[in-house]
Amino acid sequence: MCSAASLTSLHAEGTAWVALDFQPYFYSSELFTLTYGALVTQLCKDYENDEDVNKQLDKMGYNIGVRLIEDFLARSNVGRCHDFRETADVIAKVAFKMYLGITPSITNWSPAGDEFSLILENNPLVDFVELPDNHSSLIYSNLLCGVLRGALEMVQMAVEAKFVQDTLKGDGVTEIRMRFIRRIEDNLPAGEE
Repeated sequence: MCSAASLTSLHAEGTAWVALDFQPYFYSSELFTLTYGALVTQLCKDYENDEDVNKQLDKMGYNIGVRLIEDFLARSNVGRCHDFRETADVIAKVAFKMYLGITPSITNWSPAGDEFSLILENNPLVDFVELPDNHSSLIYSNLLCGVLRGALEMVQMAVEAKFVQDTLKGDGVTEIRMRFIRRIEDNLPAGEE
């Protein structure tokens, strides 16, 4: 009998039962990590240099973010953020938790309040990953920056997101630097409101 709480299996001889705890989130997270690794590997084969791979990862992430924001808003019941600090809290405490199962810390606010860093103590995308020496300029998790840009653009916020530290490159933590560029105004055709 199988359930979400436990998985029971019968050995080939039919003599021993084994009960394993089964937590679907962790298994799907590992599957996602491995699938993402296969995607990055294929991109490295398809493109001649790491910069092109980085651009493709960002572009793919942007397209995911544009679509993911609808799911996020529907599932999270989060209302409109009033400022960039509130946006940072929602990103770290709700979005990252909902989709990656982690809660990055928010640090290094600029004096103007238009830049901050997300510190990921544990980046689930890099589990089981070691960068080869010939890919030292690859930004392996660049998809995340694209997701952030795409999702925030759909809620009228133009931002820049980039990795400034990465555990895959020997840094102690993974750091994504976020910078608010401008509020995007809706341009409605004349006569429509």
